[in-house]
Amino acid sequence: MTYRSLLFVPGNRPDRFDKACLTEADFVCIDLEDAVAPDEKAAARETTLEWLATTRYKNVGLRVNALDNKYGRDDIDALSQSSLNLPYIMVPKVALGEQMDDLARKLPMDLGAFFPVIESAKGLRNSDEIYENPRVKYSIFGAIDYSADIGSDMAWETMLYARSHLVASAHANDVILFDTPYSDVRNPEGCRVETARAKNIGIFARSAIHPNQIEPIHSALKPREEELAHAHRVMEAMDKAGGNVALLDGKLLEEPVVKKARRILGSPLRRPD
Repeated sequence: MTYRSLLFVPGNRPDRFDKACLTEADFVCIDLEDAVAPDEKAAARETTLEWLATTRYKNVGLRVNALDNKYGRDDIDALSQSSLNLPYIMVPKVALGEQMDDLARKLPMDLGAFFPVIESAKGLRNSDEIYENPRVKYSIFGAIDYSADIGSDMAWETMLYARSHLVASAHANDVILFDTPYSDVRNPEGCRVETARAKNIGIFARSAIHPNQIEPIHSALKPREEELAHAHRVMEAMDKAGGNVALLDGKLLEEPVVKKARRILGSPLRRPD
């Protein structure tokens, strides 16, 4: 199944939780970190965990606070004492593989996969060891904090190395990489164009900060007609070969070509009811 989109919703706005789940986003992430002021974090955590314990939606995860501060430690303590079963727990500001190892010792498997946010030069450098932890199934590039860390702007060309580096690390470790949110919620065409550029370098999912960004993301990630047609021809040639060497238009169909065809033809995740 293909995960294309993730919609953030503030953890101090429980009135928006169900609304976010009714969008076409593949994942919803309730955010206890950036979206919640320090003096509201405790109340937001309590409200969010209560809602998660009773919701019927199965595509909702949680972003906790950074592991090196009091709010993050309190989030992990509360989760460890809960009986939640989540698709993932997003962890911001991950810089070392040992952080994922330590978290795996504190949180049982039932609490969900790990979803580290890579948003620093140190995290980028250590992305391979971070992604090697078997609990890490997803990751996201945090461009805003990364640009602040290295002192750069956020232009596409400036961020290209970081994106490309994470693409290689994620694919090498079978981790699904989500791109950073597009910051201008009033510019859906800009979101679509930049998402298409990310797709071209190997990023096939994106996070969003507004429901109106989901459609442009899905539109940009949808395979083109010529891609679909070629993928169908590849798989038909493989079927006819019956396990033997397969040719298409006189060219040998090697595993990377077949793998790409399978990905293109994969069915998108549908939101659980």
